[in-house]
Amino acid sequence: MGDKNEEGAMQVDVGLVRQLAELLDETSLTEIEVEHGDRKIRVARKVGGGNAMPQFFAPASQVAPAAIVAAPVVDVPAAAPANAVKSPMVGTVYLAPEPDAASFISVGKQVKAGDTLLIVEAMKVMNPITAPSGGTVKAVLVENGQPVEYDQPLVVIE
Repeated sequence: MGDKNEEGAMQVDVGLVRQLAELLDETSLTEIEVEHGDRKIRVARKVGGGNAMPQFFAPASQVAPAAIVAAPVVDVPAAAPANAVKSPMVGTVYLAPEPDAASFISVGKQVKAGDTLLIVEAMKVMNPITAPSGGTVKAVLVENGQPVEYDQPLVVIE
């Protein structure tokens, strides 16, 4: 097996670990796991931010931790308002259709069911998030270009 040296210790692809840690920074995800054959690499951020601690798994469950500096996790409000529109996916939020265009919505704006509120980009696909019902935008809980998690509150409409 090309993954182990003579003593049986696992060879670590440091470049891949750094790429995964950078991906954590860019997306504010808390964990990334990559599996290739019998080699598995998981980079996870400590709860509450701090350093990401990669964990490497070989078939014999050998673990070789190494510290990678990562950005703090974006705090998500614990209790979302009952009328909050939540993200249906992990991705990046865009409040306008183009960088120089006006935002789809703003606080105080009236919206109808089906109106586009914002866009969540996931895997290079732009997904419009629409209003489930009509009402007034009471709060926009995200910023343009912000990474979001699944089920994260995005907008409050009353």
